[in-house]
Amino acid sequence: MTATAAPPGAPAPAEPPVHRPSLRRRLVPYWLLLPGILWLLVFFVLPMIYQASTSVQTGSLEEGFEVTWHFRTYWDAFTEYLPQFLRSLLYAGTATVLCLLLGYPLAYLIAFRAGRWRNLLLVLVIAPFFTSFLIRTLAWKTILSDGGPVVSFLNTVGFLDVTSWLGLTEGDRVLATPLAVVCGLTYNFLPFMILPLYTSLERIDPRLHEAAGDLYARPATTFRKVTFPLSMPGVVSGTLLTFIPASGDYVNAELLGSTDTRMIGNVIQSQYLRILDYPTAAALSFILMAVVLVMVTIYIRRAGTEDLV
Repeated sequence: MTATAAPPGAPAPAEPPVHRPSLRRRLVPYWLLLPGILWLLVFFVLPMIYQASTSVQTGSLEEGFEVTWHFRTYWDAFTEYLPQFLRSLLYAGTATVLCLLLGYPLAYLIAFRAGRWRNLLLVLVIAPFFTSFLIRTLAWKTILSDGGPVVSFLNTVGFLDVTSWLGLTEGDRVLATPLAVVCGLTYNFLPFMILPLYTSLERIDPRLHEAAGDLYARPATTFRKVTFPLSMPGVVSGTLLTFIPASGDYVNAELLGSTDTRMIGNVIQSQYLRILDYPTAAALSFILMAVVLVMVTIYIRRAGTEDLV
């Protein structure tokens, strides 16, 4: 049965009324966001504003600090502590690469090969979080102690000879060297690399691997063409979650390093708590934040993905 056309000149049928939500219902999402916005405002934005004002102050703790818009503090702090900045980025970048090389195979194993052991392996990955960051770092002082089994083994196989030639260790000693600091950073931040990688790999449809096999692709080709590109969100997330906190870390360099391995986090901590030069400490903090922000922006653009897990 076909619908008959309306006769010429007849009025058009009235459209059904559009029911718009009430003002109260439209405001519900904003009310739900309000606690989070207030939290960020009180514990992030306001401290940032306070630190920004501190960085342009002059004076001393005894006489008091006053805002004089002394922006030269930034240049003086950057030029004086440039070696610590470069060392922090180098240590954090090295630890991030090591975490990726160690974490990707483990995340791949958990996602595709663990079977009924998957949950147990995930618990073991997050097991270090059951103890404090400080205790985990202090444990490495015992592991890398002079004359301990680890150092003795590395010395026997000649590993320390190579690292000494590269400037990573000093003779038969591992503690208070760059190698010890990088080992501590790698261990402490490795879970931050594994978990995003596992989440990204676990999302990959296994049928894609089967399709690659049906097209006579070798395992290496399947990994290069299918698995790794689809896991890039996890790679980007893991590297960011590792590099950003590692670049500002000071605990590992304080407990496992020496004065020659101080990172910028150690300088900031010393400026705040020992030297009591608050403007310099605040300026160093903003410089570090700006440098890391620029590096992260460039990295995300070069990685070609913003779909972070």
